[in-house]
Amino acid sequence: MLQDKITQYTQEIEAFAPNSAHDVEAFRLKFLVSKGVVKSLFEEFKTVSSEEKRVLGKVLNEFKQLAENKFKEASEQFNNAADSGQNKSEGDLTLPGEGFQVGSRHPLSLVRKEIVEIFKKLGFIVAEGNEIEDDWHNFSALNFAPEHPARDMQDTFFVKKQDGNDVVLRTHTSSVQVRLMENGQPPFRAIMPGRVYRNEAISARAHCFFHQVEGLYVDEEVSFADLKQTLYHFVKELYGEDTKVRFRPSYFPFTEPSAEMDISCSICKGAGCQMCKQSGWVEILGCGMVDPNVLENCGIDSKKYSGYAFGMGIERITNLKYEIRDLRLFSENDVRFLSQFETEII
Repeated sequence: MLQDKITQYTQEIEAFAPNSAHDVEAFRLKFLVSKGVVKSLFEEFKTVSSEEKRVLGKVLNEFKQLAENKFKEASEQFNNAADSGQNKSEGDLTLPGEGFQVGSRHPLSLVRKEIVEIFKKLGFIVAEGNEIEDDWHNFSALNFAPEHPARDMQDTFFVKKQDGNDVVLRTHTSSVQVRLMENGQPPFRAIMPGRVYRNEAISARAHCFFHQVEGLYVDEEVSFADLKQTLYHFVKELYGEDTKVRFRPSYFPFTEPSAEMDISCSICKGAGCQMCKQSGWVEILGCGMVDPNVLENCGIDSKKYSGYAFGMGIERITNLKYEIRDLRLFSENDVRFLSQFETEII
């Protein structure tokens, strides 16, 4: 019966005489944690009859107070003893201090900074925007059709879904490009780093959030040749002069023509490995000429101006640069992993 259990545990608490702080912690773990004795007795109390509840309610509350007071009294006893011991001997104050451990920059932060510095030298500014976006800036202005699969629940985290006025966690930083073009006049030359969100299963190769750097250049007479030379320079600066580059035709709603850009695998040097799926090539970004519809949606005359855009995942770039094979390591906060990367003073 519940009454018998309360009586038994009451006697145990009253007889409790700790000899160390370890005994006090053991008492807490037995009686006061979420799965301890006090909690279990209150759960059992819910199952007794109404008549028994009137009798046992007060008894159970008194038992709980007894356990808490006993723990508080024992804790203070050993805390006071520890303080007293410290006051008796302060040690040799002439000895050097213990020092402190210097932290390190996160690998994604290191690579993002390096990417930003490369494009800054080419005249690109840094633009940032909201992580929560409306449908227009995240999809419609970028030429996504209403039935485009990227709008599905399988791909997008919807904050609010309401007849074309959806609010979402941004799926790319292209929304920053739209806001930049809406609020200014060409020429534009900017990169947009930031966190984005996709409704994907978490694995060694994918996550529900990741980081992007997108770029935009809009001016008169901008061509695909300008795009290629910009990206050639970027790859050589980041991975070295010996890195090979290739472009493959692709499709994106917001660029036309569009391409995927691959580089020779920096891990196997093009020989073939697990990272490049034995092909010797790794895709690092998508790019293309800004679709005229996107320019017009943002109030820019597509007959006068043209531009290019590109976007890359910072995690993918970091994987190749540091030979990291599991995407989950970036967000697990494992000090053993993070401490491997060089500390920089910013």
